[in-house]
Amino acid sequence: MRVKSQGIQIRTKGENDVVNITDMVANTITGSGMTEGAATVFAAGSTAAVTTLEFEPGLVKDLTAMLERVSPKGANYEHQRTWNDNNGHSHVRAALIGPSLCVPFIKGRLSLGVWQQIVLVELDVRPRERTLVIQLMGE
Repeated sequence: MRVKSQGIQIRTKGENDVVNITDMVANTITGSGMTEGAATVFAAGSTAAVTTLEFEPGLVKDLTAMLERVSPKGANYEHQRTWNDNNGHSHVRAALIGPSLCVPFIKGRLSLGVWQQIVLVELDVRPRERTLVIQLMGE
């Protein structure tokens, strides 16, 4: 078994920016020479998340609307009382979605469904420079 790790920098536009990173992950697999294994994608930071989604504008809007219902931007958050940074909702939303995802790859290709893409979800209130760690384990 081999392990390969790679960091990727992504500049986001700020809150609710959803970035399709599927090709970045697929290219990392291709460049590794591995054909069978698992790719873990991890967003370093407590206000970003990684998940899968059918990456189309309507569903991106639906995701944003759902997050607003579950963790409203205007609610009171203890984090904001402590730090006065107005992003308590961002931290809660990121914790709900999660910072990482593991996707198997077979014959050098990600094992995703036809309409499924890997996405980075920016939840902070301002544009950010994000570091994604892609770690491959396989052969």
